[in-house]
Amino acid sequence: MVKGERRIRFLVILIFSLTAAVWASPAGAVFGPKAISEQTRECVECHKDVAPVINQQWGASKHYRANVGCFECHQAGEKDTDAFDHYGHNIAIIVTPKDCARCHEKEVSEFQASHHSKGARILGSLDNRLAEVIEGNRMMVTPGFPEGVSAAVVNGCWQCHGSEVKVLEGGKLDPATWPNTGIGRINPDGSDGSCSACHSRHKFSVEQARNPENCGKCHMGPDHPQLEIYEESKHGIAFTANKHKMNLDNEKWILGEDYNAAPTCATCHMSATPTQGVTHDVGMRISWNNRPAISIRPEIADEKMGLSGKNVDWKKRRQNMKDVCLNCHAENYVDNFYTQYDSLIALYHEKFAKPGQELMALVKPLISPVEFANKIDFIWYEIWHHEGRRARHGASMMGPDYTQWHGMYEVAKNFYAEFIPELQEIAEQNLHSGDAVKKEQVSKLKAKIEEVLNSKDHQWYINKMDPQEAAEREAAQKAFQERYKKE
Repeated sequence: MVKGERRIRFLVILIFSLTAAVWASPAGAVFGPKAISEQTRECVECHKDVAPVINQQWGASKHYRANVGCFECHQAGEKDTDAFDHYGHNIAIIVTPKDCARCHEKEVSEFQASHHSKGARILGSLDNRLAEVIEGNRMMVTPGFPEGVSAAVVNGCWQCHGSEVKVLEGGKLDPATWPNTGIGRINPDGSDGSCSACHSRHKFSVEQARNPENCGKCHMGPDHPQLEIYEESKHGIAFTANKHKMNLDNEKWILGEDYNAAPTCATCHMSATPTQGVTHDVGMRISWNNRPAISIRPEIADEKMGLSGKNVDWKKRRQNMKDVCLNCHAENYVDNFYTQYDSLIALYHEKFAKPGQELMALVKPLISPVEFANKIDFIWYEIWHHEGRRARHGASMMGPDYTQWHGMYEVAKNFYAEFIPELQEIAEQNLHSGDAVKKEQVSKLKAKIEEVLNSKDHQWYINKMDPQEAAEREAAQKAFQERYKKE
């Protein structure tokens, strides 16, 4: 037998061996149960009339084709706090990541290590104080909250970040905490998160999860408008024009192999490339965490939250994202983009965020200690939490309008027209205080304001712009006027 024939014979034997191994696999090892279970058949028999849409959605899902049904997902242990007897079966309404992990262990493990799964840790934060106290009251009284809870929190914050689901007698769920598909929901079984936040039940469509709108439930609005930024970017424009070419429902969805028309949120943050697998930890391709007043590296944020990502530095994460970018762009293009992005972060930090934080620290002893009881609290909060974030997120996703007019322009306008004047007003109000400590604090505040305004970044504001720069500005303005003057 010649060498080529031996190779062909070996390949044939190998293929038959592998095929036999798959056929001989225990039920569920590869394709799920051999048939739909009797318990699920009972569920369907009733729910096809009681909830026909849910039954139809499940029937169109991959779960149905794998013989995974109602009981397989909703079955509960006798000790589960949210379990109840339902026509002889022990079930729970909530399907948690722990339940999903019975089949999707890798995905759940990655998700549990992500910031997404810890979204509910916002509870008790400055953001939550706004919705609980400043916006809200305790008029919403439920069995789980006999002292009342803010309806603004229940209908707003918790629906994105997730609530701590409270279980009442008989497995019923408290109406203040359910329904809830917040990404960081705290479940009765101790798990964090909600897979259905992205994989909407009961079809669990991968096509829907890959659509940018799927992320827009939470990632939009004045403080983190990623959806709007994406839609104005060249990436979003390409997606809108070419959605029909995106192959969104394909089983294998690898950039450059299964689609090339545009990237989506999933493409950049989660999905596979020819050299990188799918990840459910959306922080593994992010090199700046732009949530705080001053951006930090993601591994620092992960360490504060006790996440395993503390061991993955920003350079590795950036390389992960570059791997995505390089499927469509040249290396120089990608490197230059990151130079632009990092420069915007540095501008925001050095010109506004750092001086702003220092000034806020100095003014604190001169104002009410109650958060948001002072005008200056709102001014500073919106500068970093809304406008500063928009600028940074805009730059990160190549959205020029959000970087400039919704971002840096708003930061600068409110820094100069609201923040500095309010600081000066507070200093004047306390200038003649009989409290020696306050008088000393006023001196420190006024000195810092003077230092900031006389710095190179801000001296234009007090008419001290460098003469050479002033001349260049005037020349540029004259050239503009000459260019567009009427004949």
